[in-house]
Amino acid sequence: MAADSIRLLDLVGDFVTGQVDSKATDVANGVKSGQFSILQLVEALGLSLTSSESQTRGRGVQLLSQVLEECYTSLSEREVEVLVAFYENRLKDHYAITPHVLHGLKALAKCTVLPKGSAVSILKSLFQDVHVQSLMLAERSCVYNILISLMESREEELKGLGPDFVFGFVQAVDGERDPRNLLLAFQIARNIIHRGYNLSQFTEELFEVTSCYFPIDFTPPPNDPHGITQEELIQALRAVLTGTAQFAEFLLPLIIEKLDSDMQNAKVDSLQTLAACASVYGHKELSDFLPSLWSSIRREVFQTASESVESAGLSALRALTSCLCRSVLTSNSEDSLHVFLDLVLKDCQHHLCEPDLKLVWPSAKLLQAASGASYRASLIVTAVVLPTLLEQYSSRTQCAQRRTLLEVVQGFIQPTASSWPAEGEETVLQPFRKSLCSVVFSALAESNASLQITAAKVLTKLGQQPGVLAQPDVEMAVDHLSRLVLEEHDAKVSLAVAECAGSLSRLHPAPFASRMIPKLKQEIFSEPTVREDDFDLLPGQSRDAGRQRCIMALASVSTQPSLVRESAPVLLQMLAAAHTGSRIFSVEEVVSVCCSLQRIADQTPNTEEMGHFFHDVVIPRLLTLSLHAALQGENESGHSSPLIEEAVLSAIVPVINTACAALQTELATTMAAQAVYLFLDGDVSFLPENDCPSKIQLLRSQSWTQSQLVCLLMACVCSLPHSVDIPEFDRLLGQLEELSCTSTHPFSYTSAAKCFAGLINKRAAGQTLDGVLEKTLRRISVTLDNQSSAQRIQAFNLLVWMTKALLLRYHPLSAVLTDKVFSLMSDCLLASQAADCFELLMSDSPDVLNRSCHADVRIMYRQRFFAENSGKIVQGFNCAEQGKKSVYLKALSHIVNNLPRQVQLTELPSLLPVLLEALSCPDQVVQLSTLCCLQPALLDPPPALSTQLEALFSRLLPLTASPSMKVRIASLRCVHALSQLPEHMVLPFRAQVLRALASPLDDKKRLVRKEAVLARGEWFLIGSPGGR
Repeated sequence: MAADSIRLLDLVGDFVTGQVDSKATDVANGVKSGQFSILQLVEALGLSLTSSESQTRGRGVQLLSQVLEECYTSLSEREVEVLVAFYENRLKDHYAITPHVLHGLKALAKCTVLPKGSAVSILKSLFQDVHVQSLMLAERSCVYNILISLMESREEELKGLGPDFVFGFVQAVDGERDPRNLLLAFQIARNIIHRGYNLSQFTEELFEVTSCYFPIDFTPPPNDPHGITQEELIQALRAVLTGTAQFAEFLLPLIIEKLDSDMQNAKVDSLQTLAACASVYGHKELSDFLPSLWSSIRREVFQTASESVESAGLSALRALTSCLCRSVLTSNSEDSLHVFLDLVLKDCQHHLCEPDLKLVWPSAKLLQAASGASYRASLIVTAVVLPTLLEQYSSRTQCAQRRTLLEVVQGFIQPTASSWPAEGEETVLQPFRKSLCSVVFSALAESNASLQITAAKVLTKLGQQPGVLAQPDVEMAVDHLSRLVLEEHDAKVSLAVAECAGSLSRLHPAPFASRMIPKLKQEIFSEPTVREDDFDLLPGQSRDAGRQRCIMALASVSTQPSLVRESAPVLLQMLAAAHTGSRIFSVEEVVSVCCSLQRIADQTPNTEEMGHFFHDVVIPRLLTLSLHAALQGENESGHSSPLIEEAVLSAIVPVINTACAALQTELATTMAAQAVYLFLDGDVSFLPENDCPSKIQLLRSQSWTQSQLVCLLMACVCSLPHSVDIPEFDRLLGQLEELSCTSTHPFSYTSAAKCFAGLINKRAAGQTLDGVLEKTLRRISVTLDNQSSAQRIQAFNLLVWMTKALLLRYHPLSAVLTDKVFSLMSDCLLASQAADCFELLMSDSPDVLNRSCHADVRIMYRQRFFAENSGKIVQGFNCAEQGKKSVYLKALSHIVNNLPRQVQLTELPSLLPVLLEALSCPDQVVQLSTLCCLQPALLDPPPALSTQLEALFSRLLPLTASPSMKVRIASLRCVHALSQLPEHMVLPFRAQVLRALASPLDDKKRLVRKEAVLARGEWFLIGSPGGR
């Protein structure tokens, strides 16, 4: 004990007189371990605390406070009581001691054993003896934290102080300027308001002391370590100002005053604050200020050129209207909502009668904002506005005016979440249903494309609301849409019609099945008629274009199972007709049919009914047609089926992919077995029109028309879930390996390699898989090592797809395969292809080895691949001969270009010298890939770039005259991005850049000229008076 006391005295002496600050930590550790007690520390500090020297007393109090900050949780109630009394007394001491006292009180305020009455005592001492704003930043923060701690733990005691607590806080915070402390002060003020403290006669004082910061004008310094943003301060202050309706008489005039400001941020902040307080205030608080508030909002929306101000104004109007909708009507009071909306309608309605003037849109937006506040408001506004708009539409003859009026009508048709009718209430459009349908149908019958597009959008909105379109209206709408699909040649109109038809078909499938689909089918299969003016038609007006519109429309309306059962057979019939030659369809049309089937499979609800339909009807029919086409091609009949074309088969693959990926487990298992036995044993028993020869060896066929069907096998089995067992797995892999290594048909051996990769990607890890992989790798290695082999390209192709399959799942053998690819970058014949394969390894494959096909794809595999292999590429680049460096540059650019942007920014400093070298490479693929990688990075450049600007400009500017249009565009975008760097960095290059950008202004390609204008305009502003 005596030794501990002596040691404590030594520690205290070292701290107080020796000025050794680290001794405070030793004392705190001793108190935590029980070696000393707080009371023993106070006794040891006795002489220091009673010294006549203020510096000595300060050091003593500082030591005690630092120990308390570490050990306040272990104090007893009696110890806390004594310490509180001591610290309160010390607040009257020399001003140099006050900071240490406040730190001690901050620690004591956190104590859970703080005696009753101590909280009030601490606050009274603070308010009486401390002038907060004369303190330094850290000490003012202590005061605010003391208040926060006491409000959390001793709220009832503080409320007992009544308005004195509010007055004391107002005095303490008055004049605070530091944003860190302001956040604390706003938190205290918010607690005072929301927790029911008595504001009494100090309501205005509390408002004044906080509202003096409104609106917040704060820009954080560069590299601010505290991370306080302007938005944080705005939200904290807004929570205070809008926290109580007692502030209404002070805040609303202030908002009206601030809306007269010339600063856009002040306007936005004021309008957003108005919207926030409207959700707290009642109509009584708002009623006296409504005319002035409306006048300010109207002025801002009418006159502003800023979208943010306009959006904030509309939100504020919507919030005000919503607040008034909540008012309770009495027999002797006027309806404040009606009074306010009368103001809005009076100032805006007459502008709707002037569709040529610019105020029609601001007026419409204001009325739509008010209408969208509630169902009650929408009833009032719609009852006045819609008759006016419909009357104006009927009285106008110019299409531009009619389109404007119809676009305004569209804004009133779609209800917001707030204005949606409750259950049992009819839609506000019910009284105008017939008039609206008449207007829309008449617009659809016009010849003006813009008017038709707008009418289609309005019809879409009408159809989404229950009860607006009656059955005859829907049927007439379907007839109009069908006519537009068949007759309208404008691409934008066709797109709008397709979107409208897709939306309506979800709610009203029957009319589309009975009226539209038969008309489309008739148009598709009708015999062409030659007219005198057929040769004068524009490209979009040809018969082929009409069929394309019909095909697209069939996909658009196939949103329900009943519609899919009607539309899909039509598309399959088109494929059959194209195959047999009974109708002449181009390859492009057949591809379009397949794309529509894929879209149907993608958008169809994933139900068991649809699973059976695709499994039993669509997929077997596609396989049958493809098989017949392959056999027919072998027999060399007079008609060549388009289904043997690579483009068509590639379009069929995603149809089967999408359908198989959505199959239920039982159907998926059946599908796997049917597909495997079809390709291995020629089992055609499940196919419709079972007239194919049996025992066809599709994977061993010497005919390319048959062997290329392996892409359909890939679509069937590689898109199934992991849980589905693939029968005859080893035999299937063996034949796929053989086909991929021996076929001379590129599409066949590539599809076989893809199928092989898709299967091994999902195969469970183990000796079986390892044995297959090692066997295949040995074969690949032997073939690649034989320079005279005619199958090296095939072996390389299989190697790349195997590498991708294993890379995605983090298989250990992927590193060996990757090294094998790297070794081929020095091969005379395969070097360029080896470099290009990194694009395939790093990018998503659309038809296999992706997540939609249930492939095993691990997160961040690209980052891992880059981390493991980028060093090898850089090393290979440094060691390669000058003529072979471009291969490594191409590989690196492919890898970096496919990395997430954040990783690019992180790695750019280390890779920048190599990427700059890549810009000098004559290979345009390397140039384009590197530019696409650099351009997003230049928008947020790393510091390392500042030392490489001269080298960057010297390589970028010549590329603006590249023979490749894509390279010219990408380089101009990079030059444009560089203009956003700090002015002192880019000003020396201004003249050089402007000279170089003069030539692209006269480029023969419009897209290049467009980028040149944008870039040159920004560079002209650098260093110019009034520039950025």
